Amino acid sequence: MRLPLLLISSVATLAACTATVRDTTPVRTATTGVSAIEVPAIAHPQGETADWWYRSGAARAAANGAMGGRAKNVIVFLGDGMSLTTVAAARILDGQRKGRPGEENQLAWETFPATALSKTYNTDAQTPDSAGTMSAIATGVKTFMGSISVGPASHNDDCAGSLRHHNLTWLELAQSAGMATGIVSTARLTHATPAATYAHVPTRGWENDSELPREAVEQGCHDIARQLIETPFGGPVVALGGGLDEFVANTIADPGNPDQHGKRTDGRNLVAEWLAAHPQGAFVRTAQQLRDAADAPRLLGLFAGSHMDFDHDRDDSPQGQPSLAEMTRAAIRTLSQDPDGYVLLVEGARIDMANHYGNAFRALDDTLAMSRAVQAAVDATSADDTLILVTADHSHTLNFVGYPVRGNPILGKVRGKSSFDGTPGKLAKDGTGLPYTTLGYANGPGYTGASASQPAGSKRFPHPGKGYNAANGRPDLTGIDTTQPDYMQEATVPMSNESHGGEDVGIWARGPGSDAVRGSVEQNVIYHFIVQATPKLRERLCAAGTCNNDGVPVELPAIDAFVPTAH
Repeated sequence: MRLPLLLISSVATLAACTATVRDTTPVRTATTGVSAIEVPAIAHPQGETADWWYRSGAARAAANGAMGGRAKNVIVFLGDGMSLTTVAAARILDGQRKGRPGEENQLAWETFPATALSKTYNTDAQTPDSAGTMSAIATGVKTFMGSISVGPASHNDDCAGSLRHHNLTWLELAQSAGMATGIVSTARLTHATPAATYAHVPTRGWENDSELPREAVEQGCHDIARQLIETPFGGPVVALGGGLDEFVANTIADPGNPDQHGKRTDGRNLVAEWLAAHPQGAFVRTAQQLRDAADAPRLLGLFAGSHMDFDHDRDDSPQGQPSLAEMTRAAIRTLSQDPDGYVLLVEGARIDMANHYGNAFRALDDTLAMSRAVQAAVDATSADDTLILVTADHSHTLNFVGYPVRGNPILGKVRGKSSFDGTPGKLAKDGTGLPYTTLGYANGPGYTGASASQPAGSKRFPHPGKGYNAANGRPDLTGIDTTQPDYMQEATVPMSNESHGGEDVGIWARGPGSDAVRGSVEQNVIYHFIVQATPKLRERLCAAGTCNNDGVPVELPAIDAFVPTAH
């Protein structure tokens, strides 16, 4: 029966205005035998407790069939700030580097059979940050901006409150279940994304003890670096990334850079403490040392004082930094020795940072470095027993515009039609007769007005983006090579750092349980895809009494119940 248009409009208006929403899920399915999970009706956002987020995420994953998964291993690839625009542009750049037009190309994860969209907002922010988003992926609970795996009932800088709201992560859960665990990142290991898998703080900036307020110390909060070393779950078997300075005292100089010292003011050398706790383990600082440690049962690699270099700028000699693909292969090689399986996070962190800097070349180039890492994981594992998920934590303001002809250099100026009736082949012109690039940013340091450090016109990387004057029109790009690595795309709004974007990001998956990855889902559902598709994870949750009669983990786990008895 066709409803009258007025009735349809009224129903839609009523649905939009109501503050109470009941989540619905399908009835029992033949594939998983799981009944619909009731999710309480709440008012948004005030009714969004940690328990509600956990249960609603479990309901969606189970309705999609995640309980049918039988994964032994799980690898999560997180392209930080890897918006769908970044993916599309990187795909084309990759194809063009191979001598093809580019549009028809596929990145490693784009061959995966399952895809979905992830809604990235934080509980207190329409456009999110990496801490809140990765916490949702790691714990199954959405939370507030700037927090690391603590529940939404706390708030930034609230040490005492946060201590009551630590949420169990799938890395900690795996350790409790007897699986091996690993973290690989091109950021500091204490940075937001890797930290959310093992640490619990209300403020992401608490990376070393010097960053903690005195009150937080007195209330019992610990810095993120210390939590990696002292975690009661035993810590990851493999941890590879940057951030040496967060782990050593300010009296200790970096061996590779004598002018650079650690940041800790407590006098502790957490690297030395890790080595004392794991005498058979290997601490590595270079690509060659990582290769030489192939037989070590545990790995700690800190390849830079802060973040690792962009792949374009990386010293790829044996004494330089390993690539993301090489770190991924090393992690899988070590973790695969455990017969009980493993979980592994691999973060392509510097995609995000290049976008913040307004430099599309490095953002796309690091996306291609992550594609090579994903391919390395595909080559080293089997889709029969290893679930690989590729996603992003949030978007950016990178835009893909104009009407460039097929095969137009993705980093170049638009050649094609300025409109549907333009002349193809020539440089397209804006309304003032000036050419423009296919890629640009809505805001950021690429604003073309004069700044305190660079004159008016196109900006060059790096550009701190401070002390702006208003631009007097756009620069003439006719004679400028916009494909050059240091060219910064124009930004409409002047800012010292380009901002995140709030739109959905992609999820791509292959392996056991991947067929559940479909539709448009809240970001915290990714955690539930993982734990429901991995028998050892869900069995450990059920053993703690968090499952319903169908064996679906639906109750928020109390973290203390999962700490191994040895601790």
